[in-house]
Amino acid sequence: MKLKNILIVVSDIEKSKQFYHDLFGLDVVLDNDGNVILTEGLVLQDEKIWRQFLGKEIVPRNHSCELYFEERDIEAFIEKLERLYPSIQYVNRLMEHSWGQKVIRFYDLDGNLIEVGTPME
Repeated sequence: MKLKNILIVVSDIEKSKQFYHDLFGLDVVLDNDGNVILTEGLVLQDEKIWRQFLGKEIVPRNHSCELYFEERDIEAFIEKLERLYPSIQYVNRLMEHSWGQKVIRFYDLDGNLIEVGTPME
């Protein structure tokens, strides 16, 4: 068995597709009416579908998981993030862990937590 996809709930599929393309270069593999599969296995699902399926409210910024990306040139990534999405909400701006890894954490447009760190080689 292998893990195939990670699904996150979003309020605006089009804005989220643009966000993940702009920042991470993810492209649409399949767009199926409120369910969008992006490259790297990330799935965006319209919150209306998710709410109807679960019968529960969506809890943004629930701090129970994060999407993790690695980027060698993290300073260039931060410049792009701040240029394209100047009102992004940060959990922490660029910091360096004691083991030498640089990381930044912020929320996407729907409150899904994202961490971008330098590779651990």
